[in-house]
Amino acid sequence: MTAPTELRVSKDRRLLTVSFPGHQPFQLPAELLRVLSPSAEVQGHSPEQRVTVPGKREVAIFKIEPVGNYAVRITFDDMHDTGIFTWDYLHTLGHEHVTRWNDYLAELEAKGLSRDR
Repeated sequence: MTAPTELRVSKDRRLLTVSFPGHQPFQLPAELLRVLSPSAEVQGHSPEQRVTVPGKREVAIFKIEPVGNYAVRITFDDMHDTGIFTWDYLHTLGHEHVTRWNDYLAELEAKGLSRDR
């Protein structure tokens, strides 16, 4: 995957717009990025270790830093900063946003968790 032509954080810091060549821009909510962070803290080291992260409805993007020519590190205002978001992963999230979001909401419900706590 080639690098995005633009990464733009909204004024309220709750939305990241990612533009790739030849694609419509993807709008990715900070909450989605936080709860699906590619970090080991969230994803674990195997599918069985993956964590469902509750209580991030109000999370915002604190800063974005480049990682080489292949990714960015997103720091959230809850100070989570260990996820490296590759261009491929951001592209996948853009295409699978609705499915992954609905899966996340179903996981929260199944585990008795909330977006608010």
